[in-house]
Amino acid sequence: MTAACVEAGCDEAGRGCLAGSVYAAAVVFPEDYVNERLNDSKQLSKHQREKLREEVERDALSWAVGVCTPEEIDRKNILQCSILAMHRALDALEVRPEHIIVDGNRFRPYGDVPYDTVVKGDGKYLSIAAASILAKTYRDDYMLRLHAEYPWYGWDRNAGYPTLEHRRAIVEHGITPYHRKTFNLLGAYGGLFANEL
Repeated sequence: MTAACVEAGCDEAGRGCLAGSVYAAAVVFPEDYVNERLNDSKQLSKHQREKLREEVERDALSWAVGVCTPEEIDRKNILQCSILAMHRALDALEVRPEHIIVDGNRFRPYGDVPYDTVVKGDGKYLSIAAASILAKTYRDDYMLRLHAEYPWYGWDRNAGYPTLEHRRAIVEHGITPYHRKTFNLLGAYGGLFANEL
């Protein structure tokens, strides 16, 4: 009888944000692990995500979180940094995966470990759903810390995403060291307020 393959699920959070690092997580569960409450983090309430984070950290054979900073995002681009953050999470696992499954349709080879990309994978595979929850909750915690430093942008509510509130605050207060300068920070305001940047 062949031993089960050690499989890691990966997902990221914060790819579409105007500010802050992009976070990614990798999770390896025991074979035949079951948790009916695990789902895509975007479908869950904040309380459900926090409770499930505890369960994932308790039950996983190994889990880890990787980060790419706004400076790296501006240098390399957000897609490359989303993948790099996943590679960093994989690097930090205590168990070496024999196969990787990644939410979405883009990835870059991680050494010689075979991988598959899965569109909407966080709704199909427990390890990807778990990675989605870890990436989202750890990033939300980080954005709360940044909000304490720069309270004008509503990061406790919008987590750095391009809400109207966030963009209006950029117009009024300018940008912070945490903003991604290569992004279209003002959206529809762009031409009118470019001199504010």
